[in-house]
Amino acid sequence: MLTTIIYRSHIGKNTSEPEVEKFIEKANQRNSDAAVTGILLFDGDHFLQLLEGPEEEVETIYREICEDNRHFSLTELLRDYSVERHFGNAGMELFDLRDYEKSAVLDAVLARATSKFKLTYDDRTLQFLKTFVECDNKDSYLELGESEQWRFELNEQPELVAQHSEELPYTFGFQPVINPTSRKILSYEAKMRAADGQSPLKFFASLQRDEIYHVDLVSKQTALEMAKSLGLNDYTLVLKLLPMTLVKNPEAVDFLLSAIEANGFIPQQIVISIAEDSVVNEHETFNAEVMKLKRAGIRLAIDNFGAGMAGLLLLTRIQPELVMVDSDMLRDVHKNGPKQAINQSIIKICSSLEIQVIASGITQVEEWSWLRLAGVKAFQGELFAGVLPRKLPAINWPVQH
Repeated sequence: MLTTIIYRSHIGKNTSEPEVEKFIEKANQRNSDAAVTGILLFDGDHFLQLLEGPEEEVETIYREICEDNRHFSLTELLRDYSVERHFGNAGMELFDLRDYEKSAVLDAVLARATSKFKLTYDDRTLQFLKTFVECDNKDSYLELGESEQWRFELNEQPELVAQHSEELPYTFGFQPVINPTSRKILSYEAKMRAADGQSPLKFFASLQRDEIYHVDLVSKQTALEMAKSLGLNDYTLVLKLLPMTLVKNPEAVDFLLSAIEANGFIPQQIVISIAEDSVVNEHETFNAEVMKLKRAGIRLAIDNFGAGMAGLLLLTRIQPELVMVDSDMLRDVHKNGPKQAINQSIIKICSSLEIQVIASGITQVEEWSWLRLAGVKAFQGELFAGVLPRKLPAINWPVQH
């Protein structure tokens, strides 16, 4: 079984074309020794390379390529398996697009193919080569700058400790959602933690299913009490709710409205975040409860968007004001072509529907930088601020060197 990897990158500003020819010669020999073959397209600014061979050898060579500082903004476009090689003549054959008339380039690339079956551009692997060859506007690529560097300024929060009953087996931390560019705190999300500050999963695992929905609801009163004691009454507050909590607790909306008023908030300040990856039964009841929330002035968000199977359908059903993209969908997005394509589609859909996109779980500067280029303005994650049980975390604001 052969592994295929295709990536795109941008030549470094200090990398000369004679230097390119030299490292191609060395790489050709290295790849050949490892039984790795392929083709490297070059247009003067960008590379597109197809690597094929045994999985371990291809992965080893690809890691070396990723660490090479002679190019930047490397994006993995395809990682797949096949039964034969598309290009088996050389370890790394350089194909300079500038040496050919544009109308003849595609045929010239196909002429180097070694498959025993006649290759056409219906083949998905070759479609990447075709798209690269035919692209007239490579400036549209979302690429991080070669020398882009950031530092962070720590902004400490007031030393307050939220008050609530010590008898409770859970507590909350409040993680901000921010616009790093304008240095604005957009909202705070109440995140449940066990009494010891760890994940609440073990606590929930000890409950019966109906108990889970009851605790999920009544815990929001605790979250609101803690938010009040931390002085968050001037901010938007995001409260996560299991969708079936609305179904199993007929008085859920009235309970939430009472808790909101009792703690000095108004419904328009509250966002109820519903996880996309949670199972929803009794759709009619769920939809009716969602309408109650909206009529009361409470806004809605879909959490973990992209992690489940009902995301787009749920989007059409509840018409949220916000979408919080799942952190796994954003992990390493700056170098993952499939994730980039999906996230760009999410951003475009939400923009068309006037839905704000929040990029959650951000841990790397490069993730934030790429998503910022893609048009996202609202961010949340450890890169900027973590979760501190019963306290407000310090915020790291980015400053460009």
